[in-house]
Amino acid sequence: MSFQKKTYNLKRKLAPQPDLANCQALASCVKYVGSPLHKKNPGDFGLIPPSKPHPNKTLCDSINLFNKKTAQSLLSQGVLKGMVSAQERNGWPQNVWWITDKQEPVETQLDNQEKGTYHGYPLGKADPLYQIILSRCLQASKEV
Repeated sequence: MSFQKKTYNLKRKLAPQPDLANCQALASCVKYVGSPLHKKNPGDFGLIPPSKPHPNKTLCDSINLFNKKTAQSLLSQGVLKGMVSAQERNGWPQNVWWITDKQEPVETQLDNQEKGTYHGYPLGKADPLYQIILSRCLQASKEV
């Protein structure tokens, strides 16, 4: 059973003209750390304390994302392709988006603005950004 959020943060916005040179520099620095709130099965994320999904959080399990290396790749690709939020904290985008190999949009959120660490989760189809992110990611994945 998958959870459907009832409210969404409407302040989230894609950067209209991301600085791609800055994105390239950031792509090698961002780090995916994960959150036990978005995992039923922690896979190889090494989350401590033991994983306890929150009843109001979307779960990575719903899109079969159990591998930290894959999550890191999604985060890095999103930054590299400029799929970053207009909102920044200490030079880091507040949010980064990308799609899985099955074209499922995921969103990451900045955890630590000193270290550039993120946790992520799948976007629900009811999320107002779902189609926008999917469309822009598909377009960006075709660009060289």
